[in-house]
Amino acid sequence: MAQSKKGKLNFRCPSCFMRDIDIDMFYDEEKKEYYCLRCSFSGNEETVLRLNDMARYRYRALKLRVVDFGEDNEPLKFQPHKRGEQ
Repeated sequence: MAQSKKGKLNFRCPSCFMRDIDIDMFYDEEKKEYYCLRCSFSGNEETVLRLNDMARYRYRALKLRVVDFGEDNEPLKFQPHKRGEQ
């Protein structure tokens, strides 16, 4: 999403993003914290960055293709997905 106003960079709301909703947070200069208009989440920059990193974990293999599921208790084997391949 585009940033709503000039100034400090806005981040995605981690609470909404975990539910697959892409909402920008707004920055309150008086309180020096970010807030979401949709779900009322608020937090400082450090908290927002930490929670957004947790959300990125969910999509860590988005551009990878599973090539081998392996046996029980073995890790999955991935390879980079190339556009247009089957």
